[in-house]
Amino acid sequence: MSAIPVPVRGVRDDAAVIGLVGLAHGLSHYCQLLLAPLFPWLKDAFGVSYAQLGLLLTLFFVVSCGVQTLSGFLVDRHGPRPILFAGLALLAAAAFGFAASTGWWMLAAFSVVAGVGNGVFHPVDYTLLNRKVHPARLGHAFSVHGITGSLGWALAPAMLVPITMAFSWRVALAAAGALVLAVIAVLWLSRGQFALERAPIAHAAGAGAATREDRFAFLAIPAVWMCFAFFLFFAVVLSGVQSFAPEAARQLHGVPARTAAMCLTVYMACSAAGMVAGGFLACDPARCERVVGAGIGMAAAMALVLGFADVPALAVPVLFGVMGLGAGVASPSRDLLVKRSSPDNATGRVYGVVYSGLDIGQAVAPLLFGTLMDLQRPALVWLGIALVQGVLILSAFNVRKVRRTAPAAA
Repeated sequence: MSAIPVPVRGVRDDAAVIGLVGLAHGLSHYCQLLLAPLFPWLKDAFGVSYAQLGLLLTLFFVVSCGVQTLSGFLVDRHGPRPILFAGLALLAAAAFGFAASTGWWMLAAFSVVAGVGNGVFHPVDYTLLNRKVHPARLGHAFSVHGITGSLGWALAPAMLVPITMAFSWRVALAAAGALVLAVIAVLWLSRGQFALERAPIAHAAGAGAATREDRFAFLAIPAVWMCFAFFLFFAVVLSGVQSFAPEAARQLHGVPARTAAMCLTVYMACSAAGMVAGGFLACDPARCERVVGAGIGMAAAMALVLGFADVPALAVPVLFGVMGLGAGVASPSRDLLVKRSSPDNATGRVYGVVYSGLDIGQAVAPLLFGTLMDLQRPALVWLGIALVQGVLILSAFNVRKVRRTAPAAA
């Protein structure tokens, strides 16, 4: 298999691709949190339980998981551009559908639609970045990609909750749909940046087309499945921090409710700052496993301190910030783990399979950590987060070990 040459492009061309892909990625994260900030209003409006509302998120991520794997094959076959705009259109339809919903079942149906739309982004994004951005700038590209995702998560509650309080949750969701349409318009005007030649697929002499075995050969690469496991565990940690960690810290350390709510914002902001630094560290692919180990190790140490040390309430947001900084530093190098394990002609497929682990982890983790909170064991929430972070470190080095011991598999 011959490598796919990276086109000769200048810094300005790479910056345009990175910025547009980042915009799309940020919007996908924004749409992941369309419903969660509005749960108190939706609960009253539809007379449902929090468990039923939580099931909407499970539906979203389960569907997104399956679609993410499939969309990787579609990206490799048809190119990223049509898949990207199809996903964006589905997210817009879901937002307006949520706004018009008259019952829980309508919310569930549009959660499925939103999950389908969300499932296309990682295969599209990473195929474009890996194929169009110069290798010397890939670390920065992954850094921007992660930052825009964090900003998308931060924007959703900051926009939806005030609009809901001023008008209604329906107006807030309709405004979200309008925002998606505006982003679609911006990306459509720059659609030429998403054009990509199809990757050549190696085949035997005289063969007219790639066989089924060619298309699925990447599944035999052990490093691909190690990356899948890594991202599944990463999602468990992220979901635990986003959903139950602030409340667990509040119960353990007597943190005021307002301060506890601020902890997640501090975590995401410091994570974004860490991604900037991590982009520079990721410029040397040979050290990506060590960067992941150091960053996640720092985050795990902070989780243990929050779970088992006697710390003052005012120190809790600081510890959240240090934990987010460590996770952010590791993020660009984390993405390079997948890049280095991907055959050149199967980028979309590999990222589709690997990043489906994120959706599985985010679907499962709330059940695990929610049960610990129901059992009134907030310290075990932090212990669980720290233990899974330890598994993440081992997984990163196992990816390198597997990749070195089976170089011919790719």
